[in-house]
Amino acid sequence: MTGGYILTNNPLVTERLGPDVPVEYLQCSYKSLLEAARDRIHLGARLLSHPLSGSVKPGETPYKSVILTKGKGDVDEQSLELIENAILACAKFQQRCDRYPPSVDLDCRLIDWTLLEGALASVIL
Repeated sequence: MTGGYILTNNPLVTERLGPDVPVEYLQCSYKSLLEAARDRIHLGARLLSHPLSGSVKPGETPYKSVILTKGKGDVDEQSLELIENAILACAKFQQRCDRYPPSVDLDCRLIDWTLLEGALASVIL
């Protein structure tokens, strides 16, 4: 990956990707992951993947991975608008994933991984 990295709270992402792919793992909630991405956008990073990719709504899964540039500089207004709207969307949906049995956790990780894998196919990191 040239100039980009994956920001994730999904431990499966760090397991599946080798050491050549830059990954920043945060142990946090879905919403906190989006807020961390927003903080990096304020520092000049740009989104390379959509923060609400797929048909999985916030609250249906605890895991999220986004691809960002490592760039520093001016704030990318489009990235900022996308991430702010994603954060607002979190408040609109009831949190259900905390009521899932532990057996569903791996399914949630796999869904996020599959979405990320699709995005990685179109991004050069």
